[in-house]
Amino acid sequence: MKWTYIGIVTLLLGTTSCSRSKQQISSNFKVEELVVPSGNSSAEPFLFSDSNTVYLSWIEKNDSGTAFKMSRLENSKWSEPATIATGNTWFVNWADYPMLASKGQNMIAHFLDKSSKGKYAYDVKLTFSDNGGESWRTPGVLNDDGKEAEHGFVTLLPYKENFFVTWLDGRNTAMEGIEGMDHHEGHHGAMSLRAAIIDYSGKNIKEWELDNKTCDCCQTSAAITPEGPVVVYRDRSDDEIRDMSIVRLVNGEWTTPKAIHNDNWKIAGCPVNGPRATSKGNTLAIAWFSAATDTARVDVIFSNDGGESFGQPIRIDEGNAIGRVDIDVIDENTALVTWMEGGEIKLAKVTSAGLKEPSVTLANSSDARTSGFPQLTIAGGRAIAAWTDDKEKTIKTVSINL
Repeated sequence: MKWTYIGIVTLLLGTTSCSRSKQQISSNFKVEELVVPSGNSSAEPFLFSDSNTVYLSWIEKNDSGTAFKMSRLENSKWSEPATIATGNTWFVNWADYPMLASKGQNMIAHFLDKSSKGKYAYDVKLTFSDNGGESWRTPGVLNDDGKEAEHGFVTLLPYKENFFVTWLDGRNTAMEGIEGMDHHEGHHGAMSLRAAIIDYSGKNIKEWELDNKTCDCCQTSAAITPEGPVVVYRDRSDDEIRDMSIVRLVNGEWTTPKAIHNDNWKIAGCPVNGPRATSKGNTLAIAWFSAATDTARVDVIFSNDGGESFGQPIRIDEGNAIGRVDIDVIDENTALVTWMEGGEIKLAKVTSAGLKEPSVTLANSSDARTSGFPQLTIAGGRAIAAWTDDKEKTIKTVSINL
């Protein structure tokens, strides 16, 4: 497998400005590699930006178990790794990866820990730091249902003076009293979507069930708007329509789940391809994958009222999409998107007016599960992208000058 980085890329559609399509805009990206101090057998990167600080987390496997590590970007160089947690009973999955979030020196991170011998029985463990990640407290369990079931696909965000957490919860799928049975084998009950407000001490201040039937194993996503948190996720109807839905916290109450767009993708199984949402003020931008009508595609949609209503989807893929999207906003009218086009990791700008630039190929990767989900964040006038090098089993990152 050969990884290809693009230095200075200038893409123009046609030879003159008058030949430019109305559906595309030009770009000029400077992309440079940032070496990650990750060890062998590293995977599942995650990026989070707090103001102008960018954090990278990943997992490393060794003979004694799994280590969850992090680094901070300082002057275009990743700091020496700090260890968040270690364990040998973790549930490690290519799509359900650990995350972190920060608000100043206060940080939160999560990983998944097995609760029994069942293949899909594990809890969400939360751990906290009050010194910028130099040390971490003993992890505690987020889900307090006590069920030997699946809990995961977490999103973490700072919210006011606390943290907002949302996740998929399998407490209603548990096949209690049947040894060795799990919900994937027994098909009992449905996964639900839950959310909670957690303070810096780890106390669960308030918790809600947001949707009692969702797709089983697609990532959740969330954003904070002036009104409050919004959660975007792959829903699941009784007819197996698995489109993207949104719920919003408005005046202290959660809205009823509503589709962001009616793709009408009917699929009797989980595509393991969740959405990503991001916000700036009342602008909310969402990227997602769908294969409705047997057409695989990646779309982006904008809202200018915090998710109460949406414009029309903007298709950004180039005909060979496999999804694995990420998105962040450059300003209130422009977003930067990454997705996978076959084995290629693509990057493009898109505007709320429907203008999409020609894409840049960040790397030639692999469509294998072990290549994971590429990550993207924007801070300090530049974007940072990260992914797993499936051949070298290490983490790759690049800086993109916007």
